[in-house]
Amino acid sequence: MYPLLRSLLFLLDAETSHEVTMAALRLYGALPAFQPGLPPGTSRAAGEATRQVMGMSFAHPVGLAAGLDKDARAVEGLARLGFSFVEVGTVTPKPQPGNPRPRLFRVPEASALINRMGFNNLGMVEMSRRLEALRRRDRLGSTRVGINVGKNKDTPLDVASQDYTACMKTLYPYADYLTLNLSSPNTPGLRTLQSGDALAALLERIKDCQAKLATQHGRRVPVLLKVAPDLAGEDLEIIARQLVAFEIDGIIATNTTISRPGLQSHPLAGQAGGLSGSPLLPLALDVVGQLRQLLGPDVPVIGVGGIMNAEDGRAMLARGADLLQIYTGLIYRGPALVRALSRLPPEGGHAEKVSVDS
Repeated sequence: MYPLLRSLLFLLDAETSHEVTMAALRLYGALPAFQPGLPPGTSRAAGEATRQVMGMSFAHPVGLAAGLDKDARAVEGLARLGFSFVEVGTVTPKPQPGNPRPRLFRVPEASALINRMGFNNLGMVEMSRRLEALRRRDRLGSTRVGINVGKNKDTPLDVASQDYTACMKTLYPYADYLTLNLSSPNTPGLRTLQSGDALAALLERIKDCQAKLATQHGRRVPVLLKVAPDLAGEDLEIIARQLVAFEIDGIIATNTTISRPGLQSHPLAGQAGGLSGSPLLPLALDVVGQLRQLLGPDVPVIGVGGIMNAEDGRAMLARGADLLQIYTGLIYRGPALVRALSRLPPEGGHAEKVSVDS
């Protein structure tokens, strides 16, 4: 039925369609649950592969990328779609409206999206309230929750670490992992934090904050870095060295691209913003492959970007990803994509181990 539903949603402009979908998912999540974290129609009793990554178990490799549920409105509904983990955000310390509309554009003929949302969100305090209630309801089953954090648009780059640590302190109790978003193309100057001394200074403060919070809360929450697909090889080498030096727990590759592969002559190619969807896949695969070579087998890599079918997911795992994330693929392919990817064997990935629940 999803193709029919998608055709109806695509009659609306992209952002209105998104809002309608999130409202529906919120209602869906309020229904009696039936094993969240597993795709409908599957059962752990039937034998479900479990991946151990970052010291956590994941029912299967497929998670939702940040950006769809910016304010943790529909986590339970998304869990019921079968995601093994859901990453909410990007969230910033203060609420902010993001960029003016229109700021989200479909490119159906390429199964792609262009967005310049600009970290529109209700802020870390509101998210903490929602996640506290979510944890109290305890309806997520095996689904993990990651929180993607960023800086406010008006925060100067030289004090950006204050925004990241503020989000960490506020949201730490509710996170299974935290992601530092340094790679969105829609916040001016943000991507400069991915390189050189700026990255080292930021990671030093992040690690200090993580250590203090682990002591305070009695548990250690992994911190990951999300990087852009537009980085040169030497930039990836620098990031990999600093990732290892500061013992960052993993990396998510990749965010959206500012390039327009295969779409240079498209009418929407000139729209500012990041491109996601099928055209991004070759770039994301290349970055994941390079990072796996640079980092070796032990640093977790989450592969995201242009995964539209099981073959794409298999290719991402073969390049060295431990886990997968989707967003645009869900828009174009629907929940069936979650089911297809959840059945992928672990071969080619680098999870710590694979077991079968009986």
